[in-house]
Amino acid sequence: MSSLKPFEIVSELDKYIIGQENAKRFVAIALRNRWRRQQIPEDFRDEIAPKNIILIGPTGVGKTEIARRLSTLADAPFAKVEASKFTEVGYIGRDVESMVRDLVELTVNNVKSKELIAVQEKARQIAEERILDILLPKPKAGRPDAGDEAKEVQLEVVTDNKAESTYANTREKLRSMLRNGKLDNRDVDLDVSERSMPVVEIFSNMGIEEMGINFKDIIGGIAPKSTKRRKEKVPEALEFLASEESQNLIDMDKIVKKAIEKVEQSGIIFLDEIDKIAGKNGGHGPDISREGVQRDLLPIVEGSTVSTKYGPVKTDHILFIASGAFHISKPSDLIPELQGRFPIRVELNSLGHKDFEKILVEPKNALIIQYQAILQTEGVDVVFKDDAIKEISKIAEEVNSLTENIGARRLHTLMERLLEDILFEAPDIKEKKIVIDKTYVNEKLKDVRNNEDLSRYIL
Repeated sequence: MSSLKPFEIVSELDKYIIGQENAKRFVAIALRNRWRRQQIPEDFRDEIAPKNIILIGPTGVGKTEIARRLSTLADAPFAKVEASKFTEVGYIGRDVESMVRDLVELTVNNVKSKELIAVQEKARQIAEERILDILLPKPKAGRPDAGDEAKEVQLEVVTDNKAESTYANTREKLRSMLRNGKLDNRDVDLDVSERSMPVVEIFSNMGIEEMGINFKDIIGGIAPKSTKRRKEKVPEALEFLASEESQNLIDMDKIVKKAIEKVEQSGIIFLDEIDKIAGKNGGHGPDISREGVQRDLLPIVEGSTVSTKYGPVKTDHILFIASGAFHISKPSDLIPELQGRFPIRVELNSLGHKDFEKILVEPKNALIIQYQAILQTEGVDVVFKDDAIKEISKIAEEVNSLTENIGARRLHTLMERLLEDILFEAPDIKEKKIVIDKTYVNEKLKDVRNNEDLSRYIL
């Protein structure tokens, strides 16, 4: 679990997200509380429930980006889902419990990857021994019996020093040649295990992973094993055997147990577009894609047990961070029970031209830096003057006010339109240094800037 202090979390988020200080502070506090809870005595730890958050603000102001960056900071299970993908149980569509199954699946894979890296060195040593066994089989009844691949090496050893013509010395000579890459062009025969998997189709409105059944393992246990011999170069064979040995060295039962514990104690689910399931049904019966989803979501947020293919998972201490624009509906349109489960509400600010100026140049992944890096691959150096950056920001603010306000995403369409000719002609441009100023920006964007109808369709 990440032990970053709240101000350190905010500082990391500042590297990629401009403004939205309130949202960053509340998210940083929530993440730190994950760590604080782990330090409390175990007998009282279960009494402390997570304080779920709703981020409220128009599209393109950084709600999803905050969550995405948070996932890289939090050494904790993290999953992002969209509320609009779910429908009420019994109807075609994803069951809300699938978000927990997705989180568990991601965490198991993540823990497994870390375990595989931990045993990588040992697995490679075992794979090396297996390769040497193939190149130089062990002698039978005390009689040296070198394989075809090792005869040449053994003869060299005998010629250089007859006293070193033993099996052990020959094996060490082969080991040295293997590590120095002198055997890279040799072919070896590998026995690869295969399973003949029967073709089985399941007709269901849920995926196999949503049934809570590890169907592949069930079929895999029934299907007979078979081996297939194939010829590989030594480096490829070494990689294959190392991968095989890595799988043998890890304990999947321990991995699954550790993953489930991480999900239950420090899991975070980012529930995007929650405003899409808010709203009244207008007296026409329950809405399966709105209130029905809210009622299905409620027990998971409150705390329940979800069946997964790895076993039951409790959601009592999973932190839920929801977000939505709420430009049509409002948080009070959610059912009261669900509102009570999201006690912290943070409103994100709309972005103006000053924010756009910072977004273009300050973050580590700033748009201008991205385009400069892309064009440098063609040997083209693009320089943006300060007045050009200010003009792009002003145009973005104007177009957002005249048409739909899509926040910082407007900058993507503006930049692509602005650099369209340069990006197209970059391989053949003779002038390798291009300076973009206010005049260039106005010339390229004047048509769509002055024509509101055209702006609606192009920008």
